[in-house]
Amino acid sequence: MTKKLWFQAGVGILLTLLIFKLFIEIKHIFYPIAVILGAIFIPLLIGGILFYITEPLQRYLEKHKFKRWMSILTILVGLIAILAAFVSFIWPLITSQLVNFIEGFPAFINEITKAIQYFFDHRDNLPDQVQGAIDNALDSIKDYAVLTSKFLVDVVSAIVSGAFVLILIPFFFIYMLKDHEKFAPRIYNLFLGRRREWVKKTLTDVNEVLKNYVQGQLLISFFLASMMFIGYLIIGLDYALLLVIFAFFMNIIPFIGPWIAFIPALILGFLDSPMTALWVCVVTLVAQQIDSNFITPNVMGKTLDIHPLTVITIILAAGNIAGFFGVLLGVPFYAVVKVIVKNVYARRLEIKQAATKEV
Repeated sequence: MTKKLWFQAGVGILLTLLIFKLFIEIKHIFYPIAVILGAIFIPLLIGGILFYITEPLQRYLEKHKFKRWMSILTILVGLIAILAAFVSFIWPLITSQLVNFIEGFPAFINEITKAIQYFFDHRDNLPDQVQGAIDNALDSIKDYAVLTSKFLVDVVSAIVSGAFVLILIPFFFIYMLKDHEKFAPRIYNLFLGRRREWVKKTLTDVNEVLKNYVQGQLLISFFLASMMFIGYLIIGLDYALLLVIFAFFMNIIPFIGPWIAFIPALILGFLDSPMTALWVCVVTLVAQQIDSNFITPNVMGKTLDIHPLTVITIILAAGNIAGFFGVLLGVPFYAVVKVIVKNVYARRLEIKQAATKEV
């Protein structure tokens, strides 16, 4: 029985849970390490994303006889030029729309208040189920108000620590550009023989999954945001640039992100007119269809090979466990774990076949 796959998998799961339980019980011992890792996590994450974005350009430059320091300098100059262009041309438009939004915010609140008052005035005419749904929604709004106030406090503290993060990001980014080829060898050279080859292959597969995910999701987000911006301009939706920037970052989250980005656009559309809201739905539907049928299949292909239902489950579970960072990193983390498990299973099968052949 001990040779059965289900038995070995069960033992592995039980041992993993036992290790987690022991780790939780002695977590105070690792608290200083957790503080250090928490301090460098965000700059390391952003530096890694920047590295995966610019890695194809670095590879192209070095293929055309650029030395390593020249390729790094070229990339840094290019990023500074992009940042300068953003500050010069796009930032004024963003600030203008932000000022307009802040000035129009009281009118926005007034419209929401009128809608709520309308529901209260006609509440007795509504079915019991609808009244219950309204009560639940109001309770949720109160909870969200408390969470929003806490969020604002967190934002202020985040701004204070943001200077520290901005200082660390370039160091991690430049270090990755300079020595990224040395990371994996330092790990797999600790092993010998076939185990060394297995560790090398596993690290290569993990790197490919992360690279394809980061580059693919950002490219898809860019295309989707561009299509939505064109659509919003055509229908004359207010605050189009702000909505599109928000959509760009939300679209990084697979499946759920685009619908999160759709909600504020729909609300602003309704405040303008029902027809504008309808056009917002049309623009979103067209952009999603183009993305689902043409962009994502060609950009991502079968990079992750994860079922949509699995992705949604991962996002919801990771969000409950780790908040926004869980939503953002849940899918790539699952993809990395999946690659490691597949390689472990393949190695185990290889060993079993070799043992059978020797017998």
